[in-house]
Amino acid sequence: VAVSPQEPSLYTVKAVIILDNDGDRLFAKYYDDTYPSAKEQKAFEKNIFNKTHRTDSEIALLEGLTVVYKSSIDLYFYVIGSSHENELMLTAVLNCLFDSLSQML
Repeated sequence: VAVSPQEPSLYTVKAVIILDNDGDRLFAKYYDDTYPSAKEQKAFEKNIFNKTHRTDSEIALLEGLTVVYKSSIDLYFYVIGSSHENELMLTAVLNCLFDSLSQML
């Protein structure tokens, strides 16, 4: 069975999340209905923080989603995409967000 590639879309990013050192939300913006309620979003954020805050890698696959992340002192920046999304595109979004906030602050 041949699998055809998906059509290109502007909806590369499913969510952008910034968490503090305890895993509490400082900012979160979800761009689709993967996690429609605030309770589901908080549970996802806690799960993602627990899986990533002790590791030095930059990419994780979690709950069928591609997660790229970066930490800086006591903040954790996450960009979430679908499982078939290009990690390099998500990393470019993450680096742009991180560099922009670093310049402003």
